[in-house]
Amino acid sequence: MKRRTLNFIIDSVSFINLLALVFTASIIRYVLPPGTGGLGRGLHGGPGRENIKYFWSLTRHQWGDIHFYLAALFIIMMVLHIVLHWKWIKNYLEFLFISSYKKS
Repeated sequence: MKRRTLNFIIDSVSFINLLALVFTASIIRYVLPPGTGGLGRGLHGGPGRENIKYFWSLTRHQWGDIHFYLAALFIIMMVLHIVLHWKWIKNYLEFLFISSYKKS
């Protein structure tokens, strides 16, 4: 597999994963927040303020577990991204330090 293709796959998966992280964080924060006794914040779309302890058949803690695993996957993907771009990072840092050394 070409390096460009691998970069595209890793970057695409990372972006989709980041969107999923934002989605699960929003559910945990706004739909199923802690300490509301299952009342949520009124963002569940139903009439009134009935108890909402589940969202798509998952509890707040189950959403938290999904969020944790997505975060772990995101860290792995970012490490792979850095490894694939290490030559560029190294060259850019050398350019920065050499440029700043020549100016002084």
